Order: sequence, then C-alpha cells, then structure tokens
Amino acid sequence: MYRYLWTRTIELVLSSFPFFKFAIVPQAMNMPFFIRFSFLLVLLVGCNKANELTFEPVLFQDQACETCTKVSIARPKAVGKSVMAATINAAVDQQIISALSFDGDKEPESITDAISTFKNNHGQMKAQQMAVHQPWQAAIEATVIYEDTTHLTIKMKTDVFTGGAHAHKTTSFLNFDKKKGKKLAPGELFADQIGFQAFAETKFREQEAIPEGKPINHTGLMFESDLFYLPDNIGYTPEGIRLLYNPYEVASFADGAITLTLPYAEVERFLVGKTKS
Repeated sequence: MYRYLWTRTIELVLSSFPFFKFAIVPQAMNMPFFIRFSFLLVLLVGCNKANELTFEPVLFQDQACETCTKVSIARPKAVGKSVMAATINAAVDQQIISALSFDGDKEPESITDAISTFKNNHGQMKAQQMAVHQPWQAAIEATVIYEDTTHLTIKMKTDVFTGGAHAHKTTSFLNFDKKKGKKLAPGELFADQIGFQAFAETKFREQEAIPEGKPINHTGLMFESDLFYLPDNIGYTPEGIRLLYNPYEVASFADGAITLTLPYAEVERFLVGKTKS
C-alpha cells in the first residue's frame, strides 16, 4: 500500500512532464524513505520555480521638446530564455508596434523602428500642411496585473494623439497560459463561452440599469444589431474576470470605457482551469 501511494504521488507530480516519468519513477521506488522524501520535495520546488516568471522594466522615452513628436513607452520584459518568456515579449512588442503603426504602413520589425516610423509619419504630415501642425504624442504603459500558477495577464494602456479633437485611448489585455507557453485568444479563457456570455449579459444589464426584456441599447448604448456580445478585451484580474469595452465600441467617447468585473466565485464554472480567488 505504501509503495502504491508513493508511486502515485510521484506520477502525479510528474504528470506535467511525461517525458521524465518512466525514466525517474522506477529509480525512485528503490530509494530509502528519507531520500524519497527529499526527492519529492525537490520535484515540488522545481515545478513551482519552473512556473515562476521574472520581469524587468524597460523604458523608451524621448527628451522633452515642445514642437517634437513625443513617445513614451513603459513595458515589462520577461527575463530568461524560456518559451513562455519569448512568447510574452513577442506579444507585448507586437501590441506596441501595432499601436504606433498606421494602415498601409509596412509594419516595423521592432519597437525602435516603430517609434522612428511614427515620428517620420508626423514629419511628412507636417510638411504637407501650411498651418502649424500639432505635435503627435504616444504614451504606452504595460503592466502585469495578474499571475497564478497557470495564467498571466498584462494590461496595456495606449494614449495616441495624431491630431483631431482628442487622443485615441484604448486599454487591452494580453492573457497567457504559462503551462502551454502560449498567448490565449479571448475565447480560450472559457470552457462554456455561451453560458458565460448569457451570465455576463445579466450582470451587465444590472450594472447599466437596463430593464429586463428591453433591448440592450435601451439606455443609449450602441451594440451592433442591438444585441449583447462580449468585448475583444477580456482579462484575468485579482478581483475576477474583467470585460472592457473601449470608447466607441458600444458607447460614445464621452462615456469612456465600460468595464464589468465578474468575481471568480461566480464564473469559475465557465472558465478553463482554476484561478486564484
């Protein structure tokens, strides 16, 4: 019985690393008890450290100049050579590059190139206009807002001004599965997306005071086809799953972003995997 329990414990610990299973478990069976215990402890600590991620801050910032294009970027960089670190850094880079790029531009290969392209576009625009053109500005800030043993979420706030009445402000979430080493699309957060959407609509109506039985746009919102749908930006946060509609997505700019946070205790049944509540 003792031997069986020991074997099952080792197999469960190694379930995430199947290529080690048959190489390690047979040898572990022949170890004295105190060595077996130490062996298991090392495995548990090692598995925990394998899921830990370390970040260092990276800042791109120009010197102040009243008439110059201003670009300020603050982002976390995952340290190390793991697949997950590379995936996170590539996804953050891509999001920043896209925020600084325009339709029709050849997409830059790096953040530095994107900053140069952003400045050059402003210079060309300024040269084509006789009137004094307002300096363009871009402020981008990315922060890690949630992490557990499986999931990690980075929130990115973008404030880009390229002329006009006001800047273009957006917030986005980048979600990652640390065990699979991949970025998650919003739909991949859910085991039951249809059920989650129905539950979210009920809570959204309560928050926005939309009477039951009335169209979703009854109070002045602008959902397409007058039907509720989930936003493109959904992320893990310490408080729960957060839905975020950026300005113009379902409401006017003056209304600002609309967010709905659903506690994990209420939506755990709809999600893929466990989260820290």
